Amino acid sequence: MKLADLATREYFDNPYPLYEKLRAEGRVVRVGPTAVMSGHYEVVDSILHDRRFGKRYLESIRVRYGDDAPQMKLFQGFSRMFLVLNPPVHTRLRSLMMKAFNARQVEAMKDVAQRACHELIDAFEHEATADITRQFAFHLPVSIIGRMLDIPVEEATRLGVGASVVAKTFDLAPLSPDDLVRATAAYEELERYFIDVIDARRARLGDDLISRLLTVEENGEKLSQDEIVSNVILLFVAGHETTSNMIGNSLIALHRHPEQLALLKRDPARMPQAVLECLRYDSSVQSTVRTLLEETEIDGVEMPSGTAVFVMMGSANRDPAKFTHPERLDIDRDEGRVQSFGAGIHHCIGYRLALIELETALRVLFERLPALELTELDRLSWNQHGNLRGVTSLVARW
Repeated sequence: MKLADLATREYFDNPYPLYEKLRAEGRVVRVGPTAVMSGHYEVVDSILHDRRFGKRYLESIRVRYGDDAPQMKLFQGFSRMFLVLNPPVHTRLRSLMMKAFNARQVEAMKDVAQRACHELIDAFEHEATADITRQFAFHLPVSIIGRMLDIPVEEATRLGVGASVVAKTFDLAPLSPDDLVRATAAYEELERYFIDVIDARRARLGDDLISRLLTVEENGEKLSQDEIVSNVILLFVAGHETTSNMIGNSLIALHRHPEQLALLKRDPARMPQAVLECLRYDSSVQSTVRTLLEETEIDGVEMPSGTAVFVMMGSANRDPAKFTHPERLDIDRDEGRVQSFGAGIHHCIGYRLALIELETALRVLFERLPALELTELDRLSWNQHGNLRGVTSLVARW
């Protein structure tokens, strides 16, 4: 195995054969002088819960992009996101973010999600065909996070295009020079926009997420302006791209297993478990990275402090040592937690909102368009992201 294997068309189109090879090579596989990788469920789960495996974001940027890269505005902005920080800074930021991104506000999005789904379907139902990715899956999470931030839907949609460009920064493989320029420009546009919104909210607070981030407090500490800007961008980018891709991945998985799709349509009460199984089967988030903060050994592999650890969650979700016949979609499966939302202190803060959006999207699609079928299952065009997996187009008819 080598890191370059994660940037090939074969991997983008179907990463699972490569994951089989990775697991066959060993529980921990060296992929560079100071880098290892694992795709085994037990090892992945252990690493994600182990505080010895943390984050050294700007150092990883320096290694991938050169000594000057950590000073770039794009990477400086990412470095303030609680996703890439270690305790105690991470603990403070996540605690404040969770106070603002609370369960009551998330649950209130159920009705918003349902209305948004119906409005989107209203716009194309009469055509008897649609690109579900572009006409539905892209717009749904954008409209919901836009509602939570209280920004107009047309502006949220425009920003969503830039968010998709910025999302490529999450890939493990370095961006090309052209992609890096595009990602930087898109980030700067998002930054300018949200600085203006934050300034306006300071003058007139509301009940939206940005207003709550401005006022949330713990032990006398508040979020700084830069912290709010970076983490609002994180919520917007991560909440949009992951869910948008996962709607498409779920539809593809279900239509490739028609008996499971028929079972779900007969018994919609299975929807929560079906969504979790789709997340296991083909997650939009395939991997993450940790840095070893102290010298240790895993399964006989000595790893000094500073070792980069590539954690392949998409592989762990298909590990036959954990899941029976993992290559099959089984919406009644109950064999343990999927790894798609991470684990430990970096477990996805927006997981509940994502589940609400996915369950609502599939339920409303099947209710409104019961005859929906995907017309290009044998010639799908997968995006060229090494991490955020999804299709660029998903044509359906009914």
